[in-house]
Amino acid sequence: MADMRVERDTLGEVRVPRGAYWGAQTERAVANFPISGWRIPPALIHALGRIKAVAAEIHKQDGRIEPSVADAIVRASREVAEGKWDEHFPVDVFQTGSGTSSNMNANEVIANRAGELLGAPIGGKEPVHPNDHVNRGQSSNDVIPTAIHLAVRLEADRLLDALTALHETLAAKSEAFAGVVKSGRTHLQDAMPVTLGQEFSGYASQIDHGRQRIRAALPHLEELALGGTAVGTGNGAPAEFSDRAIADLAEETGIPFRPAPNRFEALAARDAVVAFMGAVNTVAGSLAKIANDLRLLSSGPRTGLAEITLPALQPGSSMMPGKINPVIPEMMIQVASHVMGAHLAVTIGGSQGPLELNIMMPMIAFNTLTAVGLLERAVRALDSKCVAGIEADEARCTALAQRSLALVTPLAERFGYDRAAAIAQRAWREGRTLRDIVVEEDLLSAAEAEEVLDPGRSI
Repeated sequence: MADMRVERDTLGEVRVPRGAYWGAQTERAVANFPISGWRIPPALIHALGRIKAVAAEIHKQDGRIEPSVADAIVRASREVAEGKWDEHFPVDVFQTGSGTSSNMNANEVIANRAGELLGAPIGGKEPVHPNDHVNRGQSSNDVIPTAIHLAVRLEADRLLDALTALHETLAAKSEAFAGVVKSGRTHLQDAMPVTLGQEFSGYASQIDHGRQRIRAALPHLEELALGGTAVGTGNGAPAEFSDRAIADLAEETGIPFRPAPNRFEALAARDAVVAFMGAVNTVAGSLAKIANDLRLLSSGPRTGLAEITLPALQPGSSMMPGKINPVIPEMMIQVASHVMGAHLAVTIGGSQGPLELNIMMPMIAFNTLTAVGLLERAVRALDSKCVAGIEADEARCTALAQRSLALVTPLAERFGYDRAAAIAQRAWREGRTLRDIVVEEDLLSAAEAEEVLDPGRSI
């Protein structure tokens, strides 16, 4: 056991890997929760580092922590916030529901690193104690929900940036395809003509509405629980600590974080995250619809719709040479499906807040941050590797539009619904165009049929 060190906590001795910056409580959690192999997302770890840094700075200013110790804590905390010690956060996602194990993991890593900066060996609690110094004025019960809101709010900006880029690309395609007339389809059946640009304008609008829904959920994420301590009363936190710490986080991030108006709600409920994930879930649904449409519109290349072509990225079959599959839309649909499942998990997690504390916070944090990260990266891939390279097959669009039986609609105004339906049914049975039928039945001249049944006439 030469590669281990012995530490003590309130329950007795614990063996900890010698080079680990975590301590006894973290090691107990590692032993207790060998569940999934999934760790707390880095964004949450970095948020914990930010919180510990501003707390130590305030305690230094007010004389509650000796300046040299506080300075070392601030430096160590900033290193955590920058991702320097991510590998020293080994606790499984599925742990104590308050996230106490992850909060103590942060306290121990920061305390050991701060002690090291002051010349002390790793593994002791002098001159920096994880509870008395790093966690001073805090509880896991207010720190973890604060870290969740902080991390999710910051990651939301990255997702919004990706959606903005996709929206711009879709809007540009809408303009480029404005003159491409094609058959509309409802119920996957022929419908009145549209332009390909109009179809793409619908996709752009979906993404724009999705951005608005996400933005509408952000203000509640900007309410932070810090200062509520164990049950929301703030007992154990110095006066004005919450206001000052949250103001520092707001200044540091450029985001208008503020104290939660009711800290009992802020500890017991995760409604703000559930609402945010509701907006993310809607965006995932939009992206799945768009990706599926791109698959349909590009289907073929000879036996499907083939109205657009997608960039060819890789061979599509181990058996059929030359086959190219819509791999990016298929990836997008899978990611969207995963995000929808995460939304359900977060919704269920939000309902599990018995009395004064939600006990599903690590799971909520994991699913929310993982979903947002997955969606952001998938959106960027959809934008750059698929949508940006889409081309229209205008000749194919025109040919299919001219054969559409939905072009019969204007004839209903002239000859009545039933007669127009009979014309459409005869054209379908005989595999002929509507123009052929109406001219043959002497309903319209060839010139009149050309004008009335022009696919672009009704757009």
